[in-house]
Amino acid sequence: MSKVTVPIIVGKKKRNEKIVTLTAYDAATARIIDETGVDIILVGDSLGNVIQGLDKTLEVTMDEMIYHTKIVSRGINRAHLCGDMPFMSYQSSIEVAIRNAGRFIKDGRAESVKIETNENYLETIYAIQKAGIPVMGHIGLCPQSVLMTGGYKIQGREKNEAKRLVGLANSIEDAGAFSIVLESIPLKLAKKITKSIGIPTIGIGAGPYCDGQVLVINDLVGLTPDPAPKFVKKYANVRQIMTKSVIEFRDEVQCGTFPSLSHSYD
Repeated sequence: MSKVTVPIIVGKKKRNEKIVTLTAYDAATARIIDETGVDIILVGDSLGNVIQGLDKTLEVTMDEMIYHTKIVSRGINRAHLCGDMPFMSYQSSIEVAIRNAGRFIKDGRAESVKIETNENYLETIYAIQKAGIPVMGHIGLCPQSVLMTGGYKIQGREKNEAKRLVGLANSIEDAGAFSIVLESIPLKLAKKITKSIGIPTIGIGAGPYCDGQVLVINDLVGLTPDPAPKFVKKYANVRQIMTKSVIEFRDEVQCGTFPSLSHSYD
């Protein structure tokens, strides 16, 4: 299978082919995902929640993102690798944003970066992509703005807010982004945005009309404790399997049946 590039991703929208995206945070998981033919692997700042045990993503640092992006890259042969710009890695100035985006490419071996976007960062997107770094936008629910929005809430239900998001999506395309994540917005609004722009939309909690979908791998395989958000579908219950396996190991060690002779060297 050939390497997934930005032109291939953009072309999928024109060919009406859905874009499949998953997060990964380590090489072993990335290798499994890559071998399935997924289009994009995103190293999300969601690692703060699912790897570091934080209740918000705000504490995740650039160094941590670069570290995880680099190790994820070692498990990828085909998928496009996108690194998530963490809180305060691009907000202070365009120069800082370009420098940090460059770190994702040079040090993290990423092939694009994702930026949670409002009207303040359109020039930032433009500058980063002009520097030769592809940019994925992100609108709707933006976890890095949770202190401003007062929590993890559905965005775009009000008429004015919906109109703003449509305009913002068009402005992000004009700024040179190659795709946009739509998070936690009503499905009709996501459909309207998807039809109004020429670059792909990738939904998470945005209904079936987006050009692609993304989920956090820990949510997909059932590693994340309940309750899960409404938009999450668990395709497995790995948490249950791991719990059962650990209990069996504990019991066998305690009663002396592990290791057996077949698990021992002569």
